[in-house]
Amino acid sequence: MPLLQNTRPLFLLTGHFARLVGKSRMKHKVMPPAVTGAPEFDRTFRAQQNCVEFYPAFLTVLWITGCFFNQEIAAILGLLYVFARYKYFHGYVQSVKGRLTGFYLNLIVLACLGILGAVGIVNSFLDEYLHFRIMKKLSKLI
Repeated sequence: MPLLQNTRPLFLLTGHFARLVGKSRMKHKVMPPAVTGAPEFDRTFRAQQNCVEFYPAFLTVLWITGCFFNQEIAAILGLLYVFARYKYFHGYVQSVKGRLTGFYLNLIVLACLGILGAVGIVNSFLDEYLHFRIMKKLSKLI
């Protein structure tokens, strides 16, 4: 269950972004179900949608890394991801190019989580089925 608790900041951030889209709708008088309007609204809406589109991939690699590699490292990378998404969203609302720093940081975090998750799965497989304990061998080397 601790792994699910690590996703709380992500859900709070999602609610924050949805609230900002609602405020932008009111400010620019874009009534639902319309999804286009003033350029600022379009950027706000697109930033929120992009964040929602990335959540399944993020949650998958976060949970795999936490289960098979290390929960603490997964939690730290998860918080870094939340920070990067915040930076991405607010940068995108300001300008299209403003999103790039947050976007690249997101990609780096997702790649790290994916690699660490894969390492954890391979390690678990080798340990369980081939009785090859990489961590013991590494600790002897160090």
